[in-house]
Amino acid sequence: MDIVNHRDTTPFTTVDGSTIRELLAHRNSAIRKQSLAEARLAPGRATTPHHHAVTEEIYYILSGTAAMTLGEETRPVGPGDAIAIPPGARHTIRNTGEQELVFLCTCAPGYEHADTFLEG
Repeated sequence: MDIVNHRDTTPFTTVDGSTIRELLAHRNSAIRKQSLAEARLAPGRATTPHHHAVTEEIYYILSGTAAMTLGEETRPVGPGDAIAIPPGARHTIRNTGEQELVFLCTCAPGYEHADTFLEG
């Protein structure tokens, strides 16, 4: 049984500029077809606009407020919001609040730097 606690993970910066802790993925568990990570963005920060050729993502906001841009549409998001990001869709998220933005990110297949294409 694979159980990974947040405190036992090492944060790293992804290609798009967010700091993540990979909770479950092929690198640390029996999971092979998806990944789960916690991402954080400081106030005023944004990820570099990017897309994934293969990977679909779901962002789930835990705390903070943000502006989520998917394609040409930008909408405010906050705690409890889940955002569907299909493969190939240009996207970015910007922390619009005064506290750190914390969200979960699921990827299928699992996150890989090589499938992140910057558009910024």
